[in-house]
Amino acid sequence: MKRLVLFIVAFFFIQTGYTQTDTMKYNKLTEEEKRVIIHKGTERPFSGEYYNHNDEGVYTCKRCGAELFKSDDKFNAHCGWPSFDDEIEGAVKRVPDKDGFRTEIICAQCGAHLGHVFTGEGFTPKNVRHCVNSVSLDFKPVNIDKNKDKKEE
Repeated sequence: MKRLVLFIVAFFFIQTGYTQTDTMKYNKLTEEEKRVIIHKGTERPFSGEYYNHNDEGVYTCKRCGAELFKSDDKFNAHCGWPSFDDEIEGAVKRVPDKDGFRTEIICAQCGAHLGHVFTGEGFTPKNVRHCVNSVSLDFKPVNIDKNKDKKEE
């Protein structure tokens, strides 16, 4: 009887595609964010909030808030989307794209579509370009010490 129950439960999870990420609480997304992050769309090139963004800090997943990329790894590839030559260790997963040619990158924590990764282009010494949709990202600036500029009294 135990085996039958386990089989039914396993069958349910397989058939419904249920995963741990289905139980996570996510940030509310706009329709455009859903189109890109959930349905694996692409935002228009040169239109994203973070394309020409150069502040110091960490880029996070718009859907779940996981830290993905450091600003130190961002560079201008002149491709129309934010580009990074490295990710925070364990934060980004690489999966074969459905087109059969490219490699998709997704948030390792929630599975949100981020963009694609390319190698061998020679833009940086690391020879990697994570081409990321701005709409898939949020940004956390570096904490600035507010007392730094105060004069001692």
